[in-house]
Amino acid sequence: MTDPNKSEAERALIDLARRVLPGGSFGNLAGDIVIREGRGGRVWDVSGNEYVDFLLGSGPMFIGHGHPDVLAAVTEQIQRGFTFFANNEYGIRLAAELVEAVPCAEQVRFTSSGTEADAYALRLVRAYRKRDKILKFEGGFHGMSDYALMSFAPKRPGNFPQASPDSAGIPRSVQAEVMIAPFNDAATACELIRAHRDELAGVIMEPFQRVIAPVPGFLQAVRDVTAECGIPLIFDEVVTGFRFAWGGAQEYYGVIPDVCTLGKIIGGGFPLAAVTGRADIMAHFDRAKVGDEGFMPQIGTLSGNPVAAAAGLATLAVLKQPGTYEKVFATGRTLMAGITKIIADSGLPAQVVGEPPLFDVAYASSSPRDYRATLRANADLQRRTNQRLRGGGVLKGDTKFYVSLAHNAADIEQTLAAFAAAAAEEKLAA
Repeated sequence: MTDPNKSEAERALIDLARRVLPGGSFGNLAGDIVIREGRGGRVWDVSGNEYVDFLLGSGPMFIGHGHPDVLAAVTEQIQRGFTFFANNEYGIRLAAELVEAVPCAEQVRFTSSGTEADAYALRLVRAYRKRDKILKFEGGFHGMSDYALMSFAPKRPGNFPQASPDSAGIPRSVQAEVMIAPFNDAATACELIRAHRDELAGVIMEPFQRVIAPVPGFLQAVRDVTAECGIPLIFDEVVTGFRFAWGGAQEYYGVIPDVCTLGKIIGGGFPLAAVTGRADIMAHFDRAKVGDEGFMPQIGTLSGNPVAAAAGLATLAVLKQPGTYEKVFATGRTLMAGITKIIADSGLPAQVVGEPPLFDVAYASSSPRDYRATLRANADLQRRTNQRLRGGGVLKGDTKFYVSLAHNAADIEQTLAAFAAAAAEEKLAA
């Protein structure tokens, strides 16, 4: 059946995508929409349909699409050159800004993606500890590397600490090098870390796992036990870095890791990410400091790209302005409160979960505390609601509302109206 909201041009592009792209998409969002442009807190598809944008490019566009300060910085650098492979001024200044802002950051090494940053962070702690095993938390997402795709989304979770691969093509040997702990279960996590202290190279975690906030004391317990055992703790802040606070989730929650990874916001919408951390650990990137045996080479054609670094610096300059985070949090709180009221009034089995800059609706009778609890949610109801929201001019990912500085009162009003209509439609269909 032909979608009346799609133009002939967009339908032709979708058909072309199905022919030349596996699954008809880039592997991210479903290929049933083709975005043409974005301005502020909104995007338009090729058919001209307008949407309040809570996808935000999966999070990078925290200050909105096409911010004039970012456009000016990028335009200035593009006129001077696109990339050099050598050091450039913007990249150096961005690294200095990250060191100033992020509590754990003493040095920085750039990559082009969060996947790369997380993979290098894992290799870094293995080099530092001279051990191989990594402990991660079930449901935690750390990119697309072999190590990361262990128990991110297991269909049939096994017994802890057994890991299970989430992708074809991962060597069986990797499974033996990754241990899995439950998020928000400090007792189990600490017991596993202590029991395997002599095998572990490091522990990696999202301090805010997808949209599940840490329960009080959980992050500090993991921090304390890793420090006690001399095991580096990695915070994956690709999503939360500069989103929850100027210093990221580690500032927001008051728990400081040894290493953290950053991405999304720090590139201002361009491909850029980073590994940051304690200087003695980061020294493994420097042959002069650790010698041939301890040296960890890291080469990337576009690492620290000057256009991306210029965009990142301009983005961070906006975030440094007074009132920025207060505004984002106020927008998020208004949306969360409005959706919560609609859920209560409609009787839907759902809960709003997360933090004001990043939240979602869990379609379950109680708020999930870990990955296994999310498996009990009503995935069909979530899909239907998301599709109805899109029909109401609201675009979001499968499981997140990303809130931006650019979202305004009109965006909030439209979103709440669309959610109310979606809830009413669901109630009628029940």
